[in-house]
Amino acid sequence: MPHSTTIDELRRVRPDMVDPFLAALAGARATVLGRLWGAFSRESLPGIAERTRGGGALVVHLADGGRLTGPDLAAERFPSVPDGFAVVGPDGPIQEPAELLAMLGPLTAPGAARLAGELDNSVANLALARAANREPRPVQDSADAEQAVVDGHPQHPCCRTRTGLSVAEVFAYAPEHHPVMDLALVAVPADRWYGTGDWPPELREGETVLMPVHPWQRAHVLSYHPELTVVERTIAARPLLSMRTLLPLDALPGCHIKTALDVQVTNYRRTISPAEVADGAPLSELVTAVVDKAGFSESLRILRELVGGAVVVDGKPSSRLAAMIRESSERHLGPGEIAVPLTAVHATGAEMVTGDPVTWFAEFARLVLPPALTLLSMGVALEAHGQNTLVALRDGRPVRVLYRDLDGVRVHPDRLAAHGFLLPPLSGSRAGNDETALRTKLFGGLLSGVFSELVDVLARTRSADPDELWAAVAEAAHRVYAGLPGAAGDREVFFGDTLPLKATIAMRLADDSGVAQWTPVPNPLARHR
Repeated sequence: MPHSTTIDELRRVRPDMVDPFLAALAGARATVLGRLWGAFSRESLPGIAERTRGGGALVVHLADGGRLTGPDLAAERFPSVPDGFAVVGPDGPIQEPAELLAMLGPLTAPGAARLAGELDNSVANLALARAANREPRPVQDSADAEQAVVDGHPQHPCCRTRTGLSVAEVFAYAPEHHPVMDLALVAVPADRWYGTGDWPPELREGETVLMPVHPWQRAHVLSYHPELTVVERTIAARPLLSMRTLLPLDALPGCHIKTALDVQVTNYRRTISPAEVADGAPLSELVTAVVDKAGFSESLRILRELVGGAVVVDGKPSSRLAAMIRESSERHLGPGEIAVPLTAVHATGAEMVTGDPVTWFAEFARLVLPPALTLLSMGVALEAHGQNTLVALRDGRPVRVLYRDLDGVRVHPDRLAAHGFLLPPLSGSRAGNDETALRTKLFGGLLSGVFSELVDVLARTRSADPDELWAAVAEAAHRVYAGLPGAAGDREVFFGDTLPLKATIAMRLADDSGVAQWTPVPNPLARHR
């Protein structure tokens, strides 16, 4: 029986959740299958020869001569599929995502077996999330907004993959289950510490650093380092959208703590590389300086990476025993304001949006596009997807944009130099003069992600006209580009025929799944050139 292991674990640790889980399972399976079907419809995948459409049906022709048939609507980017959704294969209906993946043929890459397990894991954890959130929870503060994203990534089949976590650990650590957890503090001697920035005095004992450690990491990684001492003090914290970044409740006011978490979440294992530790603070200062020079310090706030560090293991900083401290969104909020990740607007059916949806959307576009497009022209591409990009709302109206997680930023040294900025020494690979990579970084997150999600939810829940919404984006962009005469190349791509969308399944099947792959999708802005 599929997911029998999850059911057995539930019976041991949360017997009250068995029936709700079983009730949610069919819908979770259909959701993941629909997103996988979407990937089959557009991504370059091994085993697919061609695709044909007609009469509302999509037919995927396989390299071995077989065919897969399903509704074309179910392959759209934000599909609404019924609980019994199935794709018809050579031997009949297919309802399990891993079974649909197997239709690609004998995939020999290590990623194939891994992905099949990730899809099953995503179904199970999505059903757990929905079972635990049968009644909507009120969003009263910014942390509530982070935890309101029940379904996870709105386009990825591995939207709720939590590979490495038991069922009990999912309940204890995943934000969709609304826990409060205790972060351990490991005492790191000076000769075992690799860090940047001034570590907070309240997390020091003389020359010894007290580094926060995620409880999962304490149990599964720190246990291999008995030479390191865990002090008695802990930090109570609430997990935010990314799960490994947390809001401390009794320490470090105005800060969030980003912990290493060696668990597969959606695309990646969430460790913290030495390059990320080294680059966080200088990159934060650079991007903040560019924002200030461009004149957008009020409308766009960068949540700076303040300090970072890692335990030195075998002479090298460990990506598994590392932590970073960044500014919290609360630091940039006024009275009565709340910070909402933009993917949470989609996840909650735009319940936090007030007033006319087209007006709201236009106001948001006029907030985010001037700084984002201007920064791009100056050589900074934000990875502005719906998790990294937040909107500050006052009475449900957008008043400013917040951006976090500088590790995803891409910078263009020549463009920066033309505006008087010298690139600081960086350890990572985020700097380069490839203009296509620069534009893809921003447009792949902001247009294929944030704006597409908002258009979908406002059209679906508020009956807004999608073309009218995209016209508002175009109008805001035209105003920006009218004042950026040197950005003609960026403008051409912004209004081009296609947009880059993450090729989610192609990436997971690749030998190196950490390398971004993209697939083109139609650009709704093309008709508004």
